[in-house]
Amino acid sequence: MTEPNPHPPRIEALASTDALPVAPSLGDSLDAARMPRRSTLVDRRVVVVSLVAGVIAAAAALIAQLLTALIGVVTNLAFYGRWSTAFSSPAAHHLGAWVIVVPAVGGLVVGVMARWGSRAIRGHGIPEAMEQVLLNESKIPPRITFLKPLSSAVAIGTGGPFGAEGPIIATGGALGSLFGQLLRVTAIERKTLLAAGAAAGMAAVFGSPLSAIILAVELLLFELKPRSLIPVALATVVATGVRHVLVGSAPVFPMPPLPEPGGVALAFYVALGALIGLVSVGTTRIVYGIEDLFERLPIHWMWWPAIGGLAVGLIGWHAPLTLGVGYTNIEDIVAGRLGIAVLASLCVMKFLSWSIALGSGTSGGTLAPLFTIGGALGALAGIAVAALAPQLGVDPRIAGLVGMAAIFAGASRALLASIVFAFETTRQPVGLLPLIGGCTAAYLISALLMRNTIMTEKIARRGVRVPSEYAADFLEQVTAGEACTRDVVSLQTGDRLGDIRRWLNSGKPEAQHQGYPVLDGEGHVHGVLTRRDLLDVKLPDMHRVGDMVRREPILVREDHSLREAADHMVAQNVGRLIVVAPGAPHAMVGILTRGDLLAAHARRLREANEASRHLRMRARKA
Repeated sequence: MTEPNPHPPRIEALASTDALPVAPSLGDSLDAARMPRRSTLVDRRVVVVSLVAGVIAAAAALIAQLLTALIGVVTNLAFYGRWSTAFSSPAAHHLGAWVIVVPAVGGLVVGVMARWGSRAIRGHGIPEAMEQVLLNESKIPPRITFLKPLSSAVAIGTGGPFGAEGPIIATGGALGSLFGQLLRVTAIERKTLLAAGAAAGMAAVFGSPLSAIILAVELLLFELKPRSLIPVALATVVATGVRHVLVGSAPVFPMPPLPEPGGVALAFYVALGALIGLVSVGTTRIVYGIEDLFERLPIHWMWWPAIGGLAVGLIGWHAPLTLGVGYTNIEDIVAGRLGIAVLASLCVMKFLSWSIALGSGTSGGTLAPLFTIGGALGALAGIAVAALAPQLGVDPRIAGLVGMAAIFAGASRALLASIVFAFETTRQPVGLLPLIGGCTAAYLISALLMRNTIMTEKIARRGVRVPSEYAADFLEQVTAGEACTRDVVSLQTGDRLGDIRRWLNSGKPEAQHQGYPVLDGEGHVHGVLTRRDLLDVKLPDMHRVGDMVRREPILVREDHSLREAADHMVAQNVGRLIVVAPGAPHAMVGILTRGDLLAAHARRLREANEASRHLRMRARKA
C-alpha cells in the first residue's frame, strides 16, 4: 500500500468539511481544464455595442421630438379644435365644463389600448423597464415601442397631468431592447442597449446628458462598469447633439441670475430638503394607496383610466394649470413668476390630479408632476421665510429649485441624478450647493422611513428584489493565493484504490474531505478525484489512482482574483480549483473551495459590523 501523501497533513475545517462536491464524475464527456481568462475593463464588443447605442440614441432623439409633436397635435385638437404640432398648454382652453369629459375620453382610449394592445403601457414606464431588466433579460415586447408613445400622447394630450419624459424614456428603452433582440448580443449587452435608449430619451427631452447617464446607472443598469457606462454615455451625447440641432441648446428651465446663498440660507435649504423628504414618502404611499383602491373596484381595469381621467377633468376645471405636462409651470416656479395662491393650487391640485390618474393605471410620467409639486412647495416655504425673516437671505427661487429636485430624490432615491438634473436644466451654478444639501437630506429621510421607492414599490409587490446599493465587488479585491488552503492532503498516481478505500474508512480527519488532488512522481498536479469516484464499487481494488483521472485539473493562478476564480468554478461546474504558482502551472501551492470564497467575506462583514476605537485620548495626570 502506498500511504496517501500527508504533506501537508491537514486542511482548514471551513475549507474541507463543507458538503459541496468538488466536481461531477470525471468522465470523457467533460471538457479539458483551462485557466480562467484574466478580466479586462473592456473588449472589442464594447466598441460594437457603443456604435449600436449611438444609432439607438439618434432614433430615440427623433422619436422624442415626434412624440412631443404628437402630444401637441392631440392637445390642440382636444382643447382648441385646431391642427397644430405646437406644444401647447391646455390651461387656456374655452371648453368650460366640457373640459371634464376630455381627460375621461383619453383615459378610455388608453384603457382600450392596454387591454387589446399590451398591459405594459400602463404606468410611467420606468418600473416596467426595471422589471424586464431584472427578470426577463431586458427583453421588452416590440409592440411597446409604438404602443407606449401612442398611449402616452393620448393620455397627456387630453389633459393628463404627466410629463412627456417618462414615456419617452420608456420608449427609448423599448427601442434599445428591440435592437438587442434583433442583434446577436448577450443579456448584459441587451441591458446596456436598453439603458442607452432610455438615457438617450431623457437627454433628448431635457438636454441633460449627465443626469441621464446617472439615472440609467441608478435605476436601470444597477452597476457602474465601463462595459455599460461607455455606450450609455456616448448615447446621451448623440441624443443631446440631435436635440441641439432640432430644438437648440438653451436650458429647459432658465433662471435669472441669483445671489450666492449664505450659511444660514444654506442650512434652511437642507432643512427644506428634509421636509420635502417627508413629503416624498407620503406622496409615494398615497399614490400606491390610491392604486390599491382602484384594485378593489368591481369593474374591469380597462375602465380605470377613464375614471381617473374624470377626476383629472374635474380638478382641471377648477385649476386649469394642472392639466397637461406643465413644463411652463416648472419654469415659472424656478424663475419666481408665480404668486402664493397659484403655487398653493399647483402644490395641492396637481398632486391630487396626478396621483389619482397614475393610480388608475393610465400611461404617463412621474418626473414633471413631482418637479411641479416639490417646486411649488419649496417656493411657498421660501416665500414664507423670506417674508418673515428677510435677514436669513433665503431666495424663493432657489427654494423652489431645491424642492423640485429633493422630492424626486426622496421619491425615487436617485440622489445624484436629481442633483445633476436640476443643475443641467437650469444651469444655475449658485444652486448647486443648496441642491446637494437639500437632496441629500431628502434622500436620508426617505431611506429611513421607506423601504421601496415610487419606482420600485410596484414590482416589489410582485416579489421582485431591486438592488439598492452599488458597491465594488469584494471578491475582486482578494487573490486566490490569499484565500486558498495551502495545507492540502493529496494522493499519488501510483496509489492502489483498495489502500485508498481502507484509508478513507479509517475515520481519520484528513480522510473526510470531499475531494483530493492527485500528484505524479514529480509533484505535478495530475488531476482531482472526488470521494464518490474513489468509493465507486465498479472499480477493482487493484486499480491505480492515476488511471482514474480522465480530466485535466481545473487550475487557477495565485494572482487571479476570487471573482475570476468563482466565475471559473461556475463555467467548469466544479466546487474546487487547484491553485498554482504563476510561473509553474503544474506546481500546486494550494486548493480553493467554495467554502474559501464564502470565508473571504468574513473580513467584509467584520469591517461593516464591528465598531471599535483605535485611538484614545489619555488624560494628563495632575
